[in-house]
Parts: sequence; structure tokens; C-alpha cells
Amino acid sequence: MQPLLRPGDPPPFSVFNEQGKAPLLLLCDHASKAVPQALGDLGIPASELARHIGWDIGGLDAAIELAKALDAPLVSSGYSRLVIDCNRWPGGEGSTPEVSDKTVVPANKGLTKEQVDARAEACFWPYHREVDRLLDAMSEGGRQVCMLVMHSFTPSMNDFDRPWHVGVLWNDDPRLPEPLLAELRRDESLVVGDNEPYSARDPYEYTLTAHAQPRALPHCSLEVRQDLIGTTEEAQAWGRRLAPAISSAVRKALS
Repeated sequence: MQPLLRPGDPPPFSVFNEQGKAPLLLLCDHASKAVPQALGDLGIPASELARHIGWDIGGLDAAIELAKALDAPLVSSGYSRLVIDCNRWPGGEGSTPEVSDKTVVPANKGLTKEQVDARAEACFWPYHREVDRLLDAMSEGGRQVCMLVMHSFTPSMNDFDRPWHVGVLWNDDPRLPEPLLAELRRDESLVVGDNEPYSARDPYEYTLTAHAQPRALPHCSLEVRQDLIGTTEEAQAWGRRLAPAISSAVRKALS
């Protein structure tokens, strides 16, 4: 298989605060809107890549601030979700969408298995192998750790205005999400979604299923509405705002 990435392309993942002491690994699956040089612009303008279809707006800035506030390690993806979505099963639903929120992505039309595999080998698997490496290191000696994935969501979708400020996504392990929901709801100014605006029970969900469930780690995803974190400063402020609730929920999940 011909390598997809060339010299000068960004790395497929980044690690922040690797030596963080918190019993929590933070992830950001849709941290970047970068595209490998070999794929050009995917056939869409930069303005489309900068929309939510290309990445989670504000997600990485909020996650970095969380990592600082909590002293937790963070792994972030290096390429646009339109190249290959790091929270979808490679080759499965939504992995390399031909159309995303009504935007046609010409470079994703009619991809062969070999082309999807090349994208996965370059941009998907290195990120997820790094997640496994850090989880191995953090849980060495039987240490208990949690995992939380940072995402962001659009204020409106399909003509529906979403009322939630934040959402907690989880499947069938309540250890982290239930105390996190309770802590977030202590702030009466917040509208908090429970598996809203998305659900971690959907079959396309990859990251939590692949990493946390086999290891029996307390886990969930956290969504923040994009109009609240549209600038670096706003995203950082929300990272600091969310940190106490997450810290408390992690303590309860591991007690």
C-alpha cells in the first residue's frame, strides 16, 4: 500500500500533557480540519472544511484547557473527519462520507476498499494506536483510570434549534456519565442533554466502544454547543468551566 502522507503533512495525532497525573485520558476525535497533500482540497472550498462537517469547532481548544485544568493527558486527531472519521468504524457508516450536511465531497465518491484502507492506515490507526499506548501506560500496575472524549455540536440541525448547552453521551456504563450529568445540572443556567444531541448507543460509535469498553474503564463523551466555543477564548473559558464537574465525576466513578 502506497503511504498517503508526504513530508510536510501534519502528524496523524498529537499528545498534550502526556505526563499528566490525573486518572483520566482526554481525547478529541475531530480536532483538525487538515487534509493530506495527496488529497488536495477534497474537491470542496476551505470555507466548507472550516464548517462543522470538517472538524469539531472549538473542541480542541476546550480539550487543551481541560487537560491543563485537570492535569490530564490528551490525545487529539490530526486530520479532518472528511478524510476519515476517527469516531466511525473504518469503511462503515459515516467513515468517509460522500455527502455531509448537504455538502457533496467529490474526493470521497466511489472510494475503493484500498483507498479507504490507505486513509485509515495514515490517519485513523496511528491515532487509535496512540490511545491504546497511553491507556496501557496509565493503567500500569492496576491503576484505575477514566476516559472522556471531547466533541462539539452545531446549534441547529435539520431546521431544529438545539436547546442544550452541553451533552453527555454514554451507552450502558453509568459510572462516569451519571455523576457528570448530576454535577453539570447543579448549574441551573445550563441545559444539559442526556445522550443529546447524539447518542453513544448508536452503532457507528467507535472510540468508546473500541477502547473503554474492552478495558472496563468508566467512560463517556462530552459535547459542547459550537456557538458557545466559536473562538479560542470562549473554548478555553468553557474548558475551565467544565473542569470542576469532570474532576468530581471522575473521583466518584473511581471510588
